[in-house]
Amino acid sequence: MIAKSQNSFWRAICYLIAITLLTPLVVLLIQGGRASTSLFSHLWQTVLPDYIANTLILGVGVVLLSLVFGVISAALIVYTNVKWKNTLRWLLMLPLAMPAYIVAYLYTDFFDYAGPVQRALRTLFEWNSPADYMFFDLRTLGGAVIIITFVLYPYIYMLARTAFEEQDQNLLRASRTLGYSTFQSLIKVALPLARPAIAVAASLVLMEALADFATVQYFAVNTLTTAIYDTWLGYSDLAAANALASVLMLFIFFVIVIERRARAGQLHQSNRVNKNQQLIILPKFWQIIASTFCWFLVIAGFILPFSLLVIMVWEYGSYEQLLSLIPMGSNSIKIAIWAASLTVVVALIISLFKRLSNDRFSALPLHITGMGYAIPGTVLAMAMMSTFAPIDYMINDIAAYFNQPEPGLLLSGSIFAIIFSYIVRFSAIANGTIDSGISQISKSLDNAPSSLGVGLPKMLTKVHLPLLKPSILVAWLLVFVETMKELPTVLLLRPFNFETLSTQIYQLISDEMLEQGALGAIFIVILGLLPIMWLNRDPKA
Repeated sequence: MIAKSQNSFWRAICYLIAITLLTPLVVLLIQGGRASTSLFSHLWQTVLPDYIANTLILGVGVVLLSLVFGVISAALIVYTNVKWKNTLRWLLMLPLAMPAYIVAYLYTDFFDYAGPVQRALRTLFEWNSPADYMFFDLRTLGGAVIIITFVLYPYIYMLARTAFEEQDQNLLRASRTLGYSTFQSLIKVALPLARPAIAVAASLVLMEALADFATVQYFAVNTLTTAIYDTWLGYSDLAAANALASVLMLFIFFVIVIERRARAGQLHQSNRVNKNQQLIILPKFWQIIASTFCWFLVIAGFILPFSLLVIMVWEYGSYEQLLSLIPMGSNSIKIAIWAASLTVVVALIISLFKRLSNDRFSALPLHITGMGYAIPGTVLAMAMMSTFAPIDYMINDIAAYFNQPEPGLLLSGSIFAIIFSYIVRFSAIANGTIDSGISQISKSLDNAPSSLGVGLPKMLTKVHLPLLKPSILVAWLLVFVETMKELPTVLLLRPFNFETLSTQIYQLISDEMLEQGALGAIFIVILGLLPIMWLNRDPKA
């Protein structure tokens, strides 16, 4: 293990990183508590109850619908002979690559009064005006629930499918010998065993739904995330916005507590379980129904919106448009590379410390730095402004005191704040991936080099880091893609005249001109497919 002096130094570094990443959130809570009550009480008496109600309905609605989509599709893929199951097995994950706000715009355009669906219906049935027929309105709270569900249900599908595949099939067979039907065995045995994994996935879906900003704003659905944005930029009241962000954080921490309690009852099975699946042979009619259900999810969540993007590029794309995207694409990639690289370095430092240290609290920095994933991008942006803006003013005051040129908003007005917030938000992804990779390395490899007189730096560079290459690559890739898609943080923190692909697409969507940004949207989606393809690769290849 680590020598005592090295252990102290390493521990100090890890705790310093943890405290640094936690500080903005603490500052936000403190400033939120000091907010003036006048605007906050005005909001409470007018619109805030509706904002909170909409936020709750959105979160609960998305989770319930995602559970229906994700659990049923996972059970069909694992337990039945649904047609094209090997293809559907990975196709059902593709909607994860689609940003929800892009899907929202595409579907609104597709199903709107002037869109191709209603035009075709009017032509087919010779309807002349909206009074001749009824058609659903997508720009509602219900529409936001459906759109967000289409891109988030794969979280539940992936974890439920894995849980079903890892279950001991002898338990299901035993339940049938006791008189349960196949369906009863799935409901009363398989589903309860998978409950902890499904609860974790549901909590992820809920946090993502509560954090959504662009979709609900495009649909004019007022939630807490839009209220934070409007309070800051509309009323110019940073403290009141901090208070609203604190309310949203309370929701998120409530979700975390529920998720941890769900995992506390997780059942651990033996490694020597019987995983040989005995498939349920569906009759032809039910096989068609099951296949249609799975294909509906794939088409609605990925194939249709991606096809609409391709059509837009075909109709409106041009070489000049491609050239105009280069500066935004360059900014996006630059930020993503910095954020992914620094996040992985942080994760490596604290994950290896947890593994090699004799400290009884060695896992604490890992837990602290992983808390940021639960924080929505809008709230993180508020935290960064509350933390770095006073530091910037202090630096300028010091420069003025010494008659030096004032550097301006060195931290809060540059990409530093964006990269820092990404590290806070996505450390949990890198931590989990690298910590999981470290756990696969034999403990004997920690002791063998030191018994041969090999120092710590050489042991890490020659033994641990080479073995961790796949985990480091996956962690880097996941963080890179998430930062490319992230919108609220960069929208609120970007320096003047600084645009990324996501902010450019959001601006075009706001101006009803997504066709001008369809190329950039496709670029983001294709990047989002990379980790999905990596996770679905054949390990023997």
